Amino acid sequence: MRSSKNDELLTFGGHLEVLRRMLFRVIAMAGAIACGVFCFKDVTWNILMAPSEWDFCTYRWLETCMRAVGIGFRFEEFHVQMIATDLSSQFMMHLTTAVYLGLLGASPYILYELFRFISPALYENERRYSALVVGIIYVLFVLGVLMSYFVLFPIAFRFLGTYSVSAKVVSNITIDSYVATFVSLTLVMGVVFQLPVVAFFLGKMGIVTSDMLTRYRRHSLIAIMLVTAVITPPDVMTLVLVTIPLYLLYEVSIHVVRRVER
Repeated sequence: MRSSKNDELLTFGGHLEVLRRMLFRVIAMAGAIACGVFCFKDVTWNILMAPSEWDFCTYRWLETCMRAVGIGFRFEEFHVQMIATDLSSQFMMHLTTAVYLGLLGASPYILYELFRFISPALYENERRYSALVVGIIYVLFVLGVLMSYFVLFPIAFRFLGTYSVSAKVVSNITIDSYVATFVSLTLVMGVVFQLPVVAFFLGKMGIVTSDMLTRYRRHSLIAIMLVTAVITPPDVMTLVLVTIPLYLLYEVSIHVVRRVER
């Protein structure tokens, strides 16, 4: 260890003890948040189920924007029935969702504890550099989560939940399927929003340059649209709403790599 005299005197067993205490604090924090989420069931599930409602805020916002440009568009009202197929499915889903949200809520504290654990092994400039990178990664992940919650998942649910091959077929969505889709799309968007960070490290390693990213800007737009078409429902509105922020992230990546090259 290079940061202090006390850190240099720590034995391997001492580091394991520090790690054990850190894990205990992390588990305690995540567990406390998970317990709170579990106890406030009505509030939690009202938030989780809000994107499945026909009058979700995203639809109202889009209608307002269209009226502002002179288009009198209105989303049709829809209702999708939620069901539970197993005796214990609602309780188990409540429990696992509380754990997921506990980890998500405790994630800033988890990152803080991890940084405290590794920071003694870093030089002062490395410590500042690492803290900045970790902070940016977390902010981008949160933006991806918000993008999924307010844009991608509501529109995906509306399309897939109301899609029917025949009037004789009625869609009854299980709560397991709802939460699984919600979590998977949220994680995908959280990862996809790390594009500027990936570009930063690729630029540091000399794999990509700002000129290269600029030269292939049109190709990248097509690639982003193809990826968006894969992870979103096949409708133009969703494609546009998801493609725009992802392409803006690509433009940000160009500026990030350009700063790395200076």
